[in-house]
Amino acid sequence: MGKKNPAVDSYIEEAQPFARPIIRKLRALFHKADARLDEKIKWGCPSFEYKGMVGGFAAFKKHVSWGMLKASLMKGKSAAMKSDASSPFGGGSVTNVSQLPPDETLIDLIRQGVALNEAGVKNPKRTNLKKKPPAKTPPDLAAALGRNALAKKTFEAFSPSHKREYIEWITEAKQDVTRQKRLATAIVWMAEGKPRNWKYLKC
Repeated sequence: MGKKNPAVDSYIEEAQPFARPIIRKLRALFHKADARLDEKIKWGCPSFEYKGMVGGFAAFKKHVSWGMLKASLMKGKSAAMKSDASSPFGGGSVTNVSQLPPDETLIDLIRQGVALNEAGVKNPKRTNLKKKPPAKTPPDLAAALGRNALAKKTFEAFSPSHKREYIEWITEAKQDVTRQKRLATAIVWMAEGKPRNWKYLKC
């Protein structure tokens, strides 16, 4: 029998009122599809796993996203999912239980995910991905980092993608006032060891 995680109970209770019926139903369907599924919190959101992740969901302020980790390998996905993206959040965004696919369709996708994991099937490797060159640190950010040792240490330890998130957020500001405000906020967050999108790590 799969294990229910108290952390998922807490996640549901902390979600927006509109989201609770949606995620309760998704949770019930995962367990109905296969009793061996275990609940975990992964990337700050509920994950359902059996010999690896099968799928999951995330409750945001105005919608709920759900999906299957190996969607691209599943049959019948086009009738249920907005895309065939292999992601625990790639199945679609809904605001009401009625917008979910039929129960039997979701159960079938979940069981396919379990079967793929049981067989040891992996997602195909992505090919022909163009690597972006490292983002250049703008002078004002470099100067601000030079004045804050903690922020500078965090920034230098970031992966290229995390550095890019901050750099693009700051440089895409259309007004200088906005840019300066974002720069100041970025320094505070980095001094606390936070990446640019730290809020979404908790969904």
